[in-house]
Amino acid sequence: MSARYPGPAVAGVTHNTAAVNGTELHYVSAGDAGSPILLVHGFPESWWAFHKVIPLLAETHRVFAVDLRGFGDSSNAEGDYGSATAAEDLHQLIAHLGAGPVHLTGQDISGGAVFRLAATHPEDLLSFTAIEMGLAGFGLEGFADVTHGGSWHIGVLAAPGIPELLLAGREREFLGTWAFPAMTAVRGAITDEDVAEFARGYARPNGWRGAAGLYTSMLTEGDELKALAAAKPLRVPALAVGASGGPFTEMTVNQVAASPATSVRIDGAGHYVALETPEALADAILAFVGGIDDAETGRTATRRG
Repeated sequence: MSARYPGPAVAGVTHNTAAVNGTELHYVSAGDAGSPILLVHGFPESWWAFHKVIPLLAETHRVFAVDLRGFGDSSNAEGDYGSATAAEDLHQLIAHLGAGPVHLTGQDISGGAVFRLAATHPEDLLSFTAIEMGLAGFGLEGFADVTHGGSWHIGVLAAPGIPELLLAGREREFLGTWAFPAMTAVRGAITDEDVAEFARGYARPNGWRGAAGLYTSMLTEGDELKALAAAKPLRVPALAVGASGGPFTEMTVNQVAASPATSVRIDGAGHYVALETPEALADAILAFVGGIDDAETGRTATRRG
């Protein structure tokens, strides 16, 4: 179902809503040909994290980017916001779109959700791309340890009621003066308009529920994800895109994949690769998925021959 969107317009991008898994997800779509790519944002973001990348991908692919439940313009009503629920949301969204299997691309804290989707519903995927991503059970929890260089915001977001107490009414200041500047390397890449658009979603009543749910999952699901990876490792082609995080993404993906991942390092970018270096990211994704699509076309031709 098409939806009105109160944020900035992006040429060629349409806004939609899908009622799935007991919630309502906002997502955008672009492109009308080629294999489908589903983009899943991290924190402190929404689908807008990919607004520069989508037109580049949509020249040759159908592209979808979703607001996870509790983020952006998706529902943030009472309910569960953990990564397992988010994974089921994505599974049902793919069915709703009739687009599967998709080239699944996730970044940052969406890692738990997209890995769960890949492990539990491999039929939904053509490939798996991780951007600046870690997983609980494979070292991500270390980023919550402030005594060893971790970040304070993880504990704040995971503590019940604390995000609303400390951040409500201060969303733009939090994002614009700390969250984005602290992890951005390309000066000027994240504009005031970007900050305002991200802040708009978090400024809604209960606007921190999505982030709180994923960070709470991060601190509690390590053993579960390790067991899931042991039983159901990734078997689709995987791409690990790293930047300021160095080899962390590649190391993480290789621990949960049956075969070594393709690795791309985008030098000069900070954590927010899609906003800072959209052309380089799009090139990496297109080269990766293009090779997979070409191989599948060759296999199909061989079978028909």
